[in-house]
Amino acid sequence: MISLLSTMPGISHLAALTILAEIGRDMGRFPTAGHLVSWAGLCPGHNESAGKRKSARLRKGAPWLKTMLVQCAWAATRKKDSYYKAQFNRLRSRRGPKKAICAVAASMLTAIYHMLKDGTVHQDLGADHFDRRSAEVKAKRHVAQLEKLGFKVEIEPLPEAA
Repeated sequence: MISLLSTMPGISHLAALTILAEIGRDMGRFPTAGHLVSWAGLCPGHNESAGKRKSARLRKGAPWLKTMLVQCAWAATRKKDSYYKAQFNRLRSRRGPKKAICAVAASMLTAIYHMLKDGTVHQDLGADHFDRRSAEVKAKRHVAQLEKLGFKVEIEPLPEAA
């Protein structure tokens, strides 16, 4: 199991030992990966009152596990051409580095859950994962960003070359 976790970017032998010691080998006690992420305290708190969402910190959880995963996430974001680096850079621009690194740590824990449950080796989605989206979705997002900046935008598809 330790060698399985060590295949993930950012996770060393010592980190794999610590993570395995904290969550155990049996993933049967967590029905989904979301339950494990919540137990670890890597999902944001949910504070809402009278329809207003308040800023929420991370929940209390396993302190050793959370600290180790955040350190592993920092290491994983420094690996070239990795999904975690792309995810971090994408979220950092909107949310800031601290929230982005917590999101990367939560993604890593989700992958760890599936690795331990199914016994599969880690497969990196690649740095271009977010660029492989459909053209309509990307165009809609860019139009929304330009309108947010105060521009009026109309898009027309280019005529097909004959």
